[in-house]
Amino acid sequence: MSEKERFKPYAAAYLVLIKDGQVLLMKRANTGYQDGNYGLVSGHFDGGETAKQCIIREAKEEAGITVFPEDLKVTHVMHRYRPAREYFDIYLGTGKWSGEITNMEQDKCDELKWFKIDDLPENLIPEIKLALENIKNNIHYGEFGWAA
Repeated sequence: MSEKERFKPYAAAYLVLIKDGQVLLMKRANTGYQDGNYGLVSGHFDGGETAKQCIIREAKEEAGITVFPEDLKVTHVMHRYRPAREYFDIYLGTGKWSGEITNMEQDKCDELKWFKIDDLPENLIPEIKLALENIKNNIHYGEFGWAA
């Protein structure tokens, strides 16, 4: 297998849920990646689904809420690299949802909590921090983890 074939990019979708100048974050636990740090409701594409379908599924699985495709807007795209994995991340934002936000994955998430977009926690996953800063500054594309 060639180096190119071994490192084919992955794709993930992220939910940027905004309410009254706050963003919903989840504190990771028992996942083996960035445990103890905050991230967004998110997940890998299962294949055969669009970015909106992916984040609609993840919102239900992780937060117990329903978001609707017509309310989701692309807020940021990131091309990210971490050792042995390359990603294309699509951030979809909305201020609308149905249902009560509930931690549906207590084995992987210590809490779901609202934070002011201008006062994010120190223990925020670095690429999420960059994406949220870019979103706040109306920057639609970012790169993370690549050598300069």
